[in-house]
Amino acid sequence: MTMRARRLISSMIDRIAYDEEMYILTVTFRENGKYLYYDVPAAVFDAFSKAPSAGSFFNAHVKDQFRCRRDPKRKRFGPST
Repeated sequence: MTMRARRLISSMIDRIAYDEEMYILTVTFRENGKYLYYDVPAAVFDAFSKAPSAGSFFNAHVKDQFRCRRDPKRKRFGPST
């Protein structure tokens, strides 16, 4: 698996990561956790990582453009150990 990741300076988004083999963009939001976006071209990740406003880029080019779901590995409840 080849992953690329970037920490962003954004009030909405903490970091993004991209799986080049599976075309999956992972977006970690500061308040809402991690979401996976499927069939995302690498060019979208590249533009996202360079965008002057990560939130604006997300809303215009990712949100409602790709199939997504909350990260299935994320634990919603329970002790943090």
